[in-house]
Amino acid sequence: RQRAMAAAAARRWFCSLALGVSFLKCLLIPTYHSTDFEVHRNWLAITHNLPLSQWYYEATSEWTLDYPPFFAWFEYVLSHIAKYFDPQMLVIQNLNYSSHATIFFQRFSVIFTDILFIYAVRECCRCVNGKRAGKDIMEKPTFILAALLLWNFGLLIVDHIHFQYNGFLFGLMLLSIARLCQKRYLEGAALFAVLLHFKHIYVYVAPAYGIYLLRSYCFTANNTDGSLKWRSFSFLHVTLLGLIVCLVSALSLGPFIVLGQLPQVISRLFPFKRGLCHAYWAPNFWALYNAMDKALTIVGLKYNFLDPTKIPKASMTGGLVQEFQHTVLPSVTPLTTLICTLVSILPSVFCLWFKPQGPRGFLQCVVLCALSTFMFGWHVHEKAILLAILPLSLLSVQRPKDAGIYLILTTTGHFSLFPLLFTLPELPIKILLMLLFTVYSFSSLKSLFRREKSLLNWLETIYLFQLVPLEIFCEIIFPLTPWKLTLPFVPLLLTSVYCALGITYAWLKLYISVLTEPISIRHKAE
Repeated sequence: RQRAMAAAAARRWFCSLALGVSFLKCLLIPTYHSTDFEVHRNWLAITHNLPLSQWYYEATSEWTLDYPPFFAWFEYVLSHIAKYFDPQMLVIQNLNYSSHATIFFQRFSVIFTDILFIYAVRECCRCVNGKRAGKDIMEKPTFILAALLLWNFGLLIVDHIHFQYNGFLFGLMLLSIARLCQKRYLEGAALFAVLLHFKHIYVYVAPAYGIYLLRSYCFTANNTDGSLKWRSFSFLHVTLLGLIVCLVSALSLGPFIVLGQLPQVISRLFPFKRGLCHAYWAPNFWALYNAMDKALTIVGLKYNFLDPTKIPKASMTGGLVQEFQHTVLPSVTPLTTLICTLVSILPSVFCLWFKPQGPRGFLQCVVLCALSTFMFGWHVHEKAILLAILPLSLLSVQRPKDAGIYLILTTTGHFSLFPLLFTLPELPIKILLMLLFTVYSFSSLKSLFRREKSLLNWLETIYLFQLVPLEIFCEIIFPLTPWKLTLPFVPLLLTSVYCALGITYAWLKLYISVLTEPISIRHKAE
């Protein structure tokens, strides 16, 4: 009876958190929306009006369909509901169309599909070890985790202000993680395969899934010293995993293979003609690399080491996605970024194979794969940092070391999203939501690990506090200076470079933690 009462109480507080954040999302419906709003309206129109054979060829709008087929079918289903709200939004030629009915429908469709995310968070909370649970509900790891995921600041502003459909996609990812933690391997593999055919950015973490499934499902036992027992290999399990991947891929890509359009689909999904960085530099290694190149260029021009006539006048911070040639440092090619990404991922994958730590080791590898591809990938969007932040939330309530890394990565990564909301009415909203989430993150994790030493050292604390004067300078002081007209990219440059330092530090700190962790010796029951 006591267990039933505890379960009922857990359902009540979880429903309260979910309903509360859903109400907040409804309040954000009238806010600014980015060009991504028009992107998805155009995709609704394409999939509603054109046959399948033209989906990946239509180019009336510059925002062509560049997501995998499952997402295109998702837009197709939505379009048949959208026609009852405003049929005009489904006209391909109605570029930048945004009636009140269109705004309401698209905003509400994001809120509604977040139901999957809410369910996935609930399943993840069931996987959390409750040994550290306090007497107060708000000090329980499950409550803290639910709050950190459901009320995640980055997801709120990216989906419900900026506008995207990341919620239900992260729901698929978290649900697949929960299923693997519950040893429901085939379900987890199927969910992740489906996810890849909704949005291909999740291929960033595919190595972690592949190695973990191979190590934990295809091999069914370990030796007494924790090493792999090679004779435990299950051909049946490998076959089942292969069938799942092939079936999902056939459902997604099969029609386009039959039509002979697979190369066209691939060219849309992986547009390598875009530049190294997005218009706003994602805060990664290449942002530091670009900043160093610009600094060396300035020094070179000042001391006459460089010829001013040979300096490219194009600037990556001018707001355009374009090819860019570095002036002093060697220019970076897609192949270079691919090699750097693979090299940076390999240590985490090796640890997952040779130093198995169960679900925690898998989560660490997922986060490191996401961070490594964020750090070194080609044309990375700043929003991709959420791919590391959300899985790290599950680790943050387990160990103080991971909690400290989470606080650094989350605070810095979320701050780096501020330039997405550049309109004045959204300024107080993003600052207030960021403050509320950050204060709660620090206070709740500090309370959870109050018996441990401080989660952050003095240098890390100083670094994070410096985000405050940086924001004041970018939003208040800089617009009042003459530099606003001559150097309009400076706030973006400062934000990107400063946040890149924190994200790089968090990545290195997590890597060191994983590499120096002792081998866990476990016996499998099988």
